[in-house]
Amino acid sequence: MTRIAFYVGQSSNLQARLLLACKLVEKALAQDLHIYIHTDHLTTSTRMDELLWTYSDLSFIPHAITPNTEQGLKVLIGHDNEPPEPCEFLINLSNEIPSFLERFERMAEVLDQEETILVAGRKRYQIYRKQGYNLDYHQL
Repeated sequence: MTRIAFYVGQSSNLQARLLLACKLVEKALAQDLHIYIHTDHLTTSTRMDELLWTYSDLSFIPHAITPNTEQGLKVLIGHDNEPPEPCEFLINLSNEIPSFLERFERMAEVLDQEETILVAGRKRYQIYRKQGYNLDYHQL
C-alpha cells in the first residue's frame, strides 16, 4: 500500500508550494527514485517545469512535461496524463486524489496555507485515513 506524507508549508502562495516540491524532488533523486509530479493544469505544470530549471544554482534536475518520448528521465511532470512506468514517488500538487495513486510506493501531498488548498488537503487526509493508508504529517 502506498505510503502518504503530507507536507504543509507556512506560506499561502503557489510559488512557495512549488519550491517545497523542488526540495522533495532533490531528496527523492538522492534516493534514486523515479518521480512523477502531478499538477492541476498546464499552467502549474509549466511553472513547475521552469522552477526545476532555475530554483537552485547548485543543482541540475533533468525533467520533462508528459507526454514525453525522451528516455531515462527520472522526473516527469503532468496534469492530464497517466505517468509512465516505473512509478516510485508521486508528488501531488493538485486538489484531487490521483486515480493512479496505487501504482506508487510513496506519495507526498504538498499543501500551503491557502484556504482552498488546506480544505481540500484535509478532505484527502480523511479519505486516505478511512482507506487505511499509512499517513505522515509534516508541518514546515
